[in-house]
Amino acid sequence: MSNLGERKKKTNSCAGCMRILKWIPVLFILSIIVWSYYAYVVELCILAIDNTAEKVIFLLFYHIINTLFLWSYWKTIFTPAGTVPSTWRIPEVEIERLLRIENQEQQKRLLEYIAKDYPVSNRTLSGSIRFCDKCKIIKPDRSHHCSVCGTCILKMDHHCPWVNNCVNFTNYKFFVLFLGYALLYCLYVALTSLECFIRFWRSEFVEQGELGGSMGRFHILFLFFVAFMFAISLISLFGYHVYLLLVNRTTLEAFRAPIFRIGGQDKNGYNLGKLANFQEVFGDDWKLWFLPVFTSQGDGLRYTMRTQQVYQKPIYNSMGATDARLEVQATDKLIKNNQTSTTMSSSCNVSSEFRKDDEQQLQLQPKISYLPIAAAAAATAADDVSPSHSLIASVVKSASCSSIIANANNGNVVIAMPDLELVTQLPDKEQLPEIKLTDASLQRNVVEIHEIV
Repeated sequence: MSNLGERKKKTNSCAGCMRILKWIPVLFILSIIVWSYYAYVVELCILAIDNTAEKVIFLLFYHIINTLFLWSYWKTIFTPAGTVPSTWRIPEVEIERLLRIENQEQQKRLLEYIAKDYPVSNRTLSGSIRFCDKCKIIKPDRSHHCSVCGTCILKMDHHCPWVNNCVNFTNYKFFVLFLGYALLYCLYVALTSLECFIRFWRSEFVEQGELGGSMGRFHILFLFFVAFMFAISLISLFGYHVYLLLVNRTTLEAFRAPIFRIGGQDKNGYNLGKLANFQEVFGDDWKLWFLPVFTSQGDGLRYTMRTQQVYQKPIYNSMGATDARLEVQATDKLIKNNQTSTTMSSSCNVSSEFRKDDEQQLQLQPKISYLPIAAAAAATAADDVSPSHSLIASVVKSASCSSIIANANNGNVVIAMPDLELVTQLPDKEQLPEIKLTDASLQRNVVEIHEIV
């Protein structure tokens, strides 16, 4: 018992030392900021610059930039990392069942069953549900386990030692602002101290005695040098994260593209367009874009995928008038639900059209992933579609076919019939070949779909 107690004490002491060591990079950055404040305000503005108006202007803008810089840095450091809710934890009974199974295919099926009610689209290389064996949870999309923090982090970008925190869903906006204001701070200090730096280099300060000693000259020289060197490194780092922001990609996803349930590996799977990508992190209110306050969209668990964006396009119907129909925007092929039969009545004739009020309810930013829709429920919903429902298309049905519906929440087109359910992820290309179901049992139908062949 005594040996066990000693081991625990050693472990706790080592953990405490590691926690202290993790703050060394942060303390280093803060020490540079404190020194640069003294060098700029006292040595440069007060002692080296004679013009009063120039002093006031330099100090005014310096303190504004410095305040935004420190504010962003503080928020990046002390904003708690987004962790996975306990509701995503797998019950102990299921964990025991999972650990007892040795066959990989059986484990895969069990994980699919456990995660059937969770909105997850990301998969492993083997096509299995992502599961963290350390946290015992189903991993939400874009989340990863951080070995430094010891837990799974929502939309993890990377663990940054300079902020002693994970850059993730909760503080990514603050981190980007921190990089931007740090770059602006360094450029401002370097540019406003350049004149005094050149004068010092020509030894004019020594002749005029403006700095009152070599220590003041050293501060001016070192201030410009440090600001210039940090600015060079920050330009590349800030530019890279602006690029990642505009393509809606994390650093981890840039190194290894996410794998989706439908479509496989796709590095642009979350790319919704530059403006939509920017607003997902910085929000819709432009007045708050430049302030380190949380305005990011979503909850960190669900993300809109590129394959969920849809739009309408009028097309010619040879059997009648021109109708408005959903055009698809994805790269995924039509797939068949393995849980349903492929039998279909050959006498089924279906044509679909949109109600005007339903067209106005078309939403371009779905939030949750696909959940199967029963044919009976789909038929009921198609008969009574209101603006509050997620269904966006009404259907003209024949007696032998239930419905054709489109679900705006998950971006899937579902052809729901008594004996058949076909699901297609919405593609991303504007012009796709239009095809018809050519099966012998379907030749009398007018069901038309889009597919990438």
